[in-house]
Amino acid sequence: MFKKGSKLYSILTGTCPKCHEESMFKNKNPYILSEALSMHETCSNCGTKYKIEPSFFYGAMYVSYAVGIAFAVAAFVISFVFLKASINTVFASIVVTLIVFLPVIIRLSRNIWINIFMHYDKSLAKKK
Repeated sequence: MFKKGSKLYSILTGTCPKCHEESMFKNKNPYILSEALSMHETCSNCGTKYKIEPSFFYGAMYVSYAVGIAFAVAAFVISFVFLKASINTVFASIVVTLIVFLPVIIRLSRNIWINIFMHYDKSLAKKK
């Protein structure tokens, strides 16, 4: 389920959706904010162009909303259900969670968006 060839592998690792060999992002650390959205133009292994068309990743904003809701629900469940926190503490934990995980949410939504349109091709893996 989480091995090369699956969408989940490409989404969680941020690798090329076609060959799963190279990271799409120039810097793997999303918390270096000046480079959080810096992506390679193409994959050095298979030559896949990441920006299919101008403004391609605008659609990732819709995915980002859903991913943010998932993080917020997780923060709510952990703080309210498991830790039995007050409603004000729960609200604060949701806000803090969304702020802390914002770079991860943005990258995850880009990975999900590109994986909707591109599929793994075994013949492109380990081309070099």
